[in-house]
Amino acid sequence: MLSKSTSAWGGALILTASAPAASAGQLTVDIQMPQQSVAEYHKPYVAGWIEDGEGQARATVFVWYDVRKRDGGGLKYLKELRTWWRKAGRDLVLPADGVSGATRAPGRQTVTVDTAAALKDLPAGQYSLVIEASREAGGHDLVKLPFAYSPAKPVSVSGKGDGELGDIRATYKP
Repeated sequence: MLSKSTSAWGGALILTASAPAASAGQLTVDIQMPQQSVAEYHKPYVAGWIEDGEGQARATVFVWYDVRKRDGGGLKYLKELRTWWRKAGRDLVLPADGVSGATRAPGRQTVTVDTAAALKDLPAGQYSLVIEASREAGGHDLVKLPFAYSPAKPVSVSGKGDGELGDIRATYKP
């Protein structure tokens, strides 16, 4: 199930994950999408996924694109999320329940994704949460947030994009 909400102070991407022999935890990702000073602004397509220490995609967490475009027309521009597309996107059947969502406006965003099924087999280890953004007539941005995942230990990481993405903070709480 995909739901979204915003608040006056910002938002967060919240993922609920379960791991073998552990109770469900919560991963909160706070994404700032900067306002761009351009004559013609198009909301960026954005994908977030988890990859392992070898750089292999383990789970697509979310993908924001023009889901309402007639006849699935928004799908053809997903290839502009080049890294995600090569690693996971071309094999994903979209729209994917609990993963797909509409593009988001500048500011802080909140989306809640039930990832228990997608991450149930994720063992403890070294991973990266990767967030990629691409905007029509605009830029491209990729932010990797490496973290050590252990179902029983909290972790917090942060990073910053170079244009299409601003500050990003991720926190895992068991």
